[in-house]
Amino acid sequence: MLSRVFQAYGHVCAAHPWEVIVGTITLTSCLMSMSLFTGHDKICGWNYVCSREEVPHGPENIFLTVARCAAVLYIYIQFRNLRKSGSNYLLGIAGMFTIFSSFVFSSAVVNLIQADVSGLKDALPVFLLLVDIKKASALAKLALSSKSEMEIKDHIAQGMSLIGPTMTLDAIVETLVIALGTLSGIRQVEITSNFAWLSVVTNYLAFMTFYPACLALILELSRDGHGGTPMWYFHQKFAKVLQEEEEKKPNPVIQSIKVIMSAGLVLVHAHSRWGGEPSEGILSDGLSQLDLDTLGLQQEVTPDQSLWQFYLLSALQMDTDHVIMLALAAFLTVKYIYFDYDLDTQINLINNKVSPRPEGEDCTMGISTSTKEVEDDVISTATKSRHASFIIGDDDSSSESEKESKETQTELNDLFKPLTLRASSPPRDLEECKEILNSDEGPDELTDEEIMLLVKDKHIPSYKLENILGDYKRGVAIRRKLVSRTLASASAFKNIPYDNYQYKYVDGACCENVIGYIPVPVGVAGPLLLNNRQYQVPMATTEGALVASTNRGCRALSMSNGVSSVVIGDSMTRAPVVRLPDACKASQLKRWLDIPQNFEKVKESFDSTSRFCRLQKIQTCQAGRTVYLRFIALTGDAMGMNMVSKGSERALRVLHKQFPDMETMSVSGNYCTDKKASAINWIEGRGKSVVCEATIPASVVQSILKTNVQSLVDLNISKNLIGSAMAGSVGGFNAHAANVVAALFIATGQDPAQTVTSANCITLMEAVGKDRGDLYISCTMPSIEVGTVGGGTILPPQAACLQMLGLHGASDTSPGQNAAELASVICATVLAGELSLMSALAAGHLVKSHLKHNRSQLNVIPSLPTVKEDQSSSERTKITR
Repeated sequence: MLSRVFQAYGHVCAAHPWEVIVGTITLTSCLMSMSLFTGHDKICGWNYVCSREEVPHGPENIFLTVARCAAVLYIYIQFRNLRKSGSNYLLGIAGMFTIFSSFVFSSAVVNLIQADVSGLKDALPVFLLLVDIKKASALAKLALSSKSEMEIKDHIAQGMSLIGPTMTLDAIVETLVIALGTLSGIRQVEITSNFAWLSVVTNYLAFMTFYPACLALILELSRDGHGGTPMWYFHQKFAKVLQEEEEKKPNPVIQSIKVIMSAGLVLVHAHSRWGGEPSEGILSDGLSQLDLDTLGLQQEVTPDQSLWQFYLLSALQMDTDHVIMLALAAFLTVKYIYFDYDLDTQINLINNKVSPRPEGEDCTMGISTSTKEVEDDVISTATKSRHASFIIGDDDSSSESEKESKETQTELNDLFKPLTLRASSPPRDLEECKEILNSDEGPDELTDEEIMLLVKDKHIPSYKLENILGDYKRGVAIRRKLVSRTLASASAFKNIPYDNYQYKYVDGACCENVIGYIPVPVGVAGPLLLNNRQYQVPMATTEGALVASTNRGCRALSMSNGVSSVVIGDSMTRAPVVRLPDACKASQLKRWLDIPQNFEKVKESFDSTSRFCRLQKIQTCQAGRTVYLRFIALTGDAMGMNMVSKGSERALRVLHKQFPDMETMSVSGNYCTDKKASAINWIEGRGKSVVCEATIPASVVQSILKTNVQSLVDLNISKNLIGSAMAGSVGGFNAHAANVVAALFIATGQDPAQTVTSANCITLMEAVGKDRGDLYISCTMPSIEVGTVGGGTILPPQAACLQMLGLHGASDTSPGQNAAELASVICATVLAGELSLMSALAAGHLVKSHLKHNRSQLNVIPSLPTVKEDQSSSERTKITR
């Protein structure tokens, strides 16, 4: 809960940086004004003569000097450690934060002590000793690891959710503990304690207000000032930085102890400060009259200089210990700027250690020549530059043609060109590689051979290569090399492309252990006239004649006033299987769900899991003491399997409360049914249930389809109806609906495995019209499982195919409309394919058309051996109708 509050707060600060910065600066200015003009009117040394405080001598003076110098050294070490990260931005941001915090603290001290400006000399070293730049740099790392402008605010918000609660509790504990020193009764300890707790508070306030806003503003301005190209990109990826910060989260037990200790300290302060009546002679400001006399505050004098001159001269007056501290600070500053070049040199050496392989140089140390020659032909280069790059916004210097070539539509030579991995010197030992991987430098400083060494040692899981490396292409390239060493033929990867693909859409959504992608030809059939609207239908297939045949059917339909469609059902299903102690209890569950009030309870819980998923009914089936609960729900424009699964799990919790002895065996009990041929989907429907119909004039049947109506009707009865029934087919009363469904599914990013149920179809043909010379054809498909959002629809090529149909994404007007329209397009295209194929069969043209369109003159791609020409025609022609 507390993390969410800090996350929301961090997002507000990052989203409105100007407002936060201006507000903070305004508040600081008011604080300074109060200290200068509304402070105590008795200013010691200016208008009142005070007794001179005792100056520390001997061991006490040495101790204070050492403490001040330690504070300066501490800050120097923190900045030196930041410099090792190689990011000048971290240095600048952390330095700016420190300076601003010091400024706020100084002004606050002036207001607190009012008359004793000399106390600032003691305050600043104490502040430097307590300030923690690590938290500031951690938040900066999270922000700098953003891949886009939109991620900056989210990353800052997530950083605040991780760092904010811990820092808040630590600040409270530190303040309460340090403030105990103000109760000591020793003046010097009291002054130092005041400085210390005030430094903790001001550092916390600056971190929680000014810092995240300033961080977001700096990154935004750096982008705008460089034409949209982010000059601040930090090489460590967000996932790794976030994981590091999460690992640093303190033990909950320790946090609980801190909370208890804070409560105790609050009671101590309350009792000590307000527990009793002030003693006689104590003034409201805590000083006795005797103290005032001792300090000489009653000896008023006329000032001989202005107040600001007095403050300036007081600040410039330094004792020996202050001179030593300033000299050390100056020395370390000069050393840091001019003499700590060894850090930069080490960073540059590491960054430049991985260089392109010189021509003719062997880059596979320790690998045999034969293996090296094979692998050099197989593996592609991971990257041309050390860091993954990205562009915020729409700014890109590439031309439109160049952008297109960088996508998946590339030349054959670009896709299959042999590339090489990074050149590498002999791999470093395993322990050193582990240290580098976990350091700020990260995996970018490791060669590919060293990464593979870590994978073999199980230190890097193979399936997490992309996330750990922060470079999708490099992760794929290294995995290809690892896998190629285990293959019977290492050259198998030669013609599996992996370059020029946007793997960021695949990661965590579409595929794991990626080694490349398979280009599939995409054809277009159309225009398809459906419901008085024309569609160009994309079809991804490797079966010759399919697109040509479907295209002929679309032409015949367009010449016949097109196709009409109606969606008669819309519901996605998931059927958990539960078991009860006996059949009697199982029947009680079934009857309980039949009561409308009980169904509403389950529906309320189910619907709470999504904005779009809405439970329609629950279909139950009992077998012994086992009950199958088929949840049927609307899912908007998504295919909806995940939605319904999530809702089903939530609904089962309600049932568990009513039936405590109910055992959930599986969230899917195969009664859904998903990706398996089943009568329940054929009868009850699943996904979108669609009916398409068209009437083809006799003239079009004869001129375009080259057959006659009676032949088509007779063939449909004999083949699609009687033949399928004799085969015991379930939902297979068609010629080749699965062909068209699979081609459209692959093109538009649907789940190809769901072709099994989505291709359920019955094709009917009748002779109608005058003299029964026209052809009426309809296709009824009760279980088309499709969506226009989620899954493979996020991949750019598949999204482009949906855009061809005007159906990409969710509907702006009615949730579910785009998915329903896509199902109608699929059913209408199936009708076109059925019409054309049945006509070819009736006219005896099928074998002829396949020999023309499905027999390639080039059996394989050029880089592979060609197939002998003595292969028979029967082996090359696939007729499965």
